Amino acid sequence: MNDRAITARVIYLGGLGRSGTTLLERLLGELPGVVALGEVTHLWERGVISEELCGCGVAFPACAFWRQVGERAFGGWTRPLAERVLELRRRVDRTRRIGRIAHPDLAEYARIHRLLYDAVDAPVVIDSSKHASLACCLLASGMDLRIIHVVRDPRAVAHSWGRTVRRPEDGRPMTRWGPARTAIHWTAQNAAIELLHGRGGRVIRIRYEDLVAAPEDMLVALARLLGLAEPERPFLDGRTAWLGPSHTASGNPMRFHLGRVELRRDDSWVSGLPRRDRRVVDALTWPLRARYGYRGAAA
Repeated sequence: MNDRAITARVIYLGGLGRSGTTLLERLLGELPGVVALGEVTHLWERGVISEELCGCGVAFPACAFWRQVGERAFGGWTRPLAERVLELRRRVDRTRRIGRIAHPDLAEYARIHRLLYDAVDAPVVIDSSKHASLACCLLASGMDLRIIHVVRDPRAVAHSWGRTVRRPEDGRPMTRWGPARTAIHWTAQNAAIELLHGRGGRVIRIRYEDLVAAPEDMLVALARLLGLAEPERPFLDGRTAWLGPSHTASGNPMRFHLGRVELRRDDSWVSGLPRRDRRVVDALTWPLRARYGYRGAAA
């Protein structure tokens, strides 16, 4: 592997899937000097081994962007490298280890991520892996992260996880979870990210609902907090955004969207989530739900 000076600043998006992280990543990725990488934690399995599509629509091995990153960081992408990273992830990158993340393989695991981030050759990169455990690994290794904790009403998240959504890559349905499983994961992931404050993490929490209500205001505020160039109006006008090409390695179907997108709040759970399921979610997500301001029918 190539040992190069680590220069990239890393913005890490944390939270549970279906909470708006892909939307935020795409918006931040339009800011000058910022490159969105998608869910780097899944790059090894889905990109290197399974050769799934990059966000630009080209298969990962054929994408010129990722080919260049692989050459700079590791001398090229190889299956043995991907399998090694996956082995390290199974050993080190576990939510249950957040209380005591120390592990003999931590330095190697973090070093691989540092090389990848820096090989992008951009001032700022975004990793939307979401998992609190990966962020904790990187912080424990001494990496300087800016963490954005994205939360969404758990009842909306449960409704989204219960839907049938087809993967654009192959048409297969994405993973579905029931309300109880979603609620448990929502509580566990968000509680784990809360712990990063005590691990040296600089964490900014935002709500999906606030992002779509006033996207330009939110982006300006985040840019100032993160020291980024503020958004230019041609890409964002009110609740309308124009998204350019991206090279996200993994994520939900929105990573392939190109052009105009209307930013509208999705409250379909209010009528679509059965009352019994809502009661289950309410019970399993208290008190974090209240801490984040989700008390009424639609906060």
